[in-house]
Amino acid sequence: MYLMSNEELSSKVEEALSKLESGELSFSKLDSFLGNPNLAALVRRLFLERKYNVRLTSIASTVIDFVGVVGHNIENPIGAAQIPLGVVGPLKVQGDYARGEFYVPMATTEGALVAGVNRGVKAVTMSGGARSKVLYDGMTRAPIIWTPSVVEAQSLASWIKGNIGALREEVKKVTRHGELVDVQTYIVGNILWPRFVFRTGDAMGMNIATIASDLLCSYIDEHYKGEHRCLSVSGNLCSDKKPSSINRLLGRGKYVVSEAIVKGDVLRDLMRTTPESVDFINKSKNLLGNAVAGSPSFNGHVANIIAAIFIATGQDVAQVVESSMAYTWTEVRGNDLYISVTLPSLEVGTVGGGTWLPTQREALELLGVAGGGNPPGVNALKLAEIVAAVALAGELNLLASQVTGELAKAHERLGRGRG
Repeated sequence: MYLMSNEELSSKVEEALSKLESGELSFSKLDSFLGNPNLAALVRRLFLERKYNVRLTSIASTVIDFVGVVGHNIENPIGAAQIPLGVVGPLKVQGDYARGEFYVPMATTEGALVAGVNRGVKAVTMSGGARSKVLYDGMTRAPIIWTPSVVEAQSLASWIKGNIGALREEVKKVTRHGELVDVQTYIVGNILWPRFVFRTGDAMGMNIATIASDLLCSYIDEHYKGEHRCLSVSGNLCSDKKPSSINRLLGRGKYVVSEAIVKGDVLRDLMRTTPESVDFINKSKNLLGNAVAGSPSFNGHVANIIAAIFIATGQDVAQVVESSMAYTWTEVRGNDLYISVTLPSLEVGTVGGGTWLPTQREALELLGVAGGGNPPGVNALKLAEIVAAVALAGELNLLASQVTGELAKAHERLGRGRG
């Protein structure tokens, strides 16, 4: 392969900049014009620095090699955004897949978050650990199909249900580890949504579900003889990147519960509160307060934990919307506190998406879940159990700190920074 000299490289960069400035070349065409995504990122950055008289040296500082990343994870790159990465632990988890003590990476810009969650982690671990369990595993995609009448819609729904075996065989054409496990059909007027449910191995599975659903729509078009028209591969009854009752009730991704019995003396010595006080604030705040507000989710700040772990481990950050829908439940058990967090729509994976990026891959390796599991799927299930346990610890600490009035003080001490 021919390598350009420094003079040739400099000349090519200046040519590209000149063409950008004149409008002859667009950002999206730089990769092919220069033949190297890393060089194209440099030219975009230089163009912006000159145009707006700014310095983008921090954005330029990255370990990411854009060869391979462009076309998979990003378009028109100019560098990378860096977010501080902290760790909480050791967190003892007793799951079906996650067993042992874990140090969990969290990427956030919110001061006091890591410190607070870590205090909850300490309380949970000192009390014997968290028990996590995945109750359901299925990624969904729901195409929207027009028919001329409710009679035709019901006929098509029945046909789909009756041909699920053939549909499963179709799915095998586009995925090695994914499989169609169920179809839930919904009809409103003359419109039909077949909500396809897939197992997707260690992938979060949204791409697999979309590609497979598109294939299934084509199969329906070819083999169902009644009048119909597939309007879109997604009819928003899936439901992706939006809070929804269907995900909260039926689950999407991993439906996972983590629970612990926190010892009364741990609460008193470490958190300066009691089981009764934590139980009361949970039910008045997370249950009654959220009900009055009309919230679809009954927890304190699960989104904080989900977002921080998602960024650290290369998950689809927009899916924090549905992944952080959660129920926090407490009971006084003698001298101790029972606490659980239920995440009905936790969408995580250990392959695909951003999980292969360098820092995210290392974060997954720290947890022992990087890449595909043996058998496929166990790494993603293990990650789900760990995430739920951290969410539990975060909820415990928030409730305790609000009982004792420490929340504002912690943010005053750790969360205030430069304006």
